[in-house]
Amino acid sequence: MSLKYGLLGLLNYGSLTGYELNKAFNASLGFFWQGQTSQIYRELVSMERSGWLVSERIVQKDKPNKKLYTITGEGKQALAEWLSDASGAITEALCVRNAFLMRLFFAGEMPPSHAISMLREFRGQCGLALETLGDTSRSIAEYSESVPDENKSRYWRIVAMFGDGYYRAELEWADKALSMLEGGG
Repeated sequence: MSLKYGLLGLLNYGSLTGYELNKAFNASLGFFWQGQTSQIYRELVSMERSGWLVSERIVQKDKPNKKLYTITGEGKQALAEWLSDASGAITEALCVRNAFLMRLFFAGEMPPSHAISMLREFRGQCGLALETLGDTSRSIAEYSESVPDENKSRYWRIVAMFGDGYYRAELEWADKALSMLEGGG
């Protein structure tokens, strides 16, 4: 459900093609919300039917035609209403549902090497996520140039800062857990 609001938020900064929107979404929001290209295009069709955005077909020579999406007044209103009601989102953010942690909780039923392997893989994925977040920070700097309001990009940096702290905490936790399992502590 939040995917469409992420798309509306990006379109609120200016009109974008589907390709540009997909690229901007993954570069800026992708570290905490995944949107597959097919999902993004389905949401665009749905939001246009709802009157939240309009599209303009752009004919190109030597390239496929493209659609340029623009948020409407109704779309701006829907985004404002969604932004103003954060109570459910806060509760959702504090709810930890993590299948990896559940598997680790019961890992005592397996040989220790299994849990160590899981933790090493988890640690590797966290490291990759942290590297990707560095790309997000570069994207924020790039997109900040096209959105002249410094106040808006400040919030982008605040969310990226959360991601940085989150992944660093996960790496620290994984290191401690591995130390306990490998050292027997």
